[in-house]
Amino acid sequence: MITFLRFFILNNMQLTDTHTHLYYELEADKQAVLMENCFENNVNRLFLPNVNVETIALIDGMVAKYPQNCFAMLGLHPCEVKEDYEKQLNQIYKAISNRKIYAVGEIGIDLYWDKSTLENQIKAFKTQINWAKELDLPIVIHCREAFDEIFSVLEEVKHEKLRGILHCFSGNLQQAKKAVDFGLHLGIGGVVTYKKVELANFLAQIPIENIVLETDSPYLAPMPFRGKPNQSSYLIYIAEKLADIYQISVEQVAEITTHNSKIIFQI
Repeated sequence: MITFLRFFILNNMQLTDTHTHLYYELEADKQAVLMENCFENNVNRLFLPNVNVETIALIDGMVAKYPQNCFAMLGLHPCEVKEDYEKQLNQIYKAISNRKIYAVGEIGIDLYWDKSTLENQIKAFKTQINWAKELDLPIVIHCREAFDEIFSVLEEVKHEKLRGILHCFSGNLQQAKKAVDFGLHLGIGGVVTYKKVELANFLAQIPIENIVLETDSPYLAPMPFRGKPNQSSYLIYIAEKLADIYQISVEQVAEITTHNSKIIFQI
């Protein structure tokens, strides 16, 4: 049940989920409900990160259904960098020329699941950063247990036009500042609402102009839904947490972070 206060707030702002895999819901009726939940909570801008060749069609489907609300990215997720990664990269690059995209992502390095693919992950990461430079697009970076490796690559390829988001940021203050120095925004999601997470304690030291909101739906649901499937409509809970951290109104959080997303994605 939405309280009167929350109803008033929700009808006077626009929220942007800069990272959601809502397209993982394959049942049309359930997907429609998830989107209606978004609209009811004024989450009406959703950016869809690609994972591999197979998910391109799923993203295309959502963009076709909701062209004013859903915006595509294309990229190869680091966990999908396998023996055929060069073939997948070629297919994804060809797909870019056939559709409108707003970022190259999600790309990066993940050393949580498999460290043996690090060399190829780095190669794939650099290749896709070069796409972004060539196309003047932002990058959306997946980083899990790989801050040193990510920063090393960014140092090597840094460029005045390089911009984007360090998705699902959960590092420390030093890492946050370093990411901002590289021209990146921090993607803040449900993790910031968890107890015993340091992120909430230092985030106010990063200007909110360097922050965007995300859910990473269906993963990492914020409190009070932790442990359950996440929804983009839950973005309001993340916005409320940031309002508390920055000591501003939820409306201001929505306005600033949506503005930040427009600067990054240019839409």
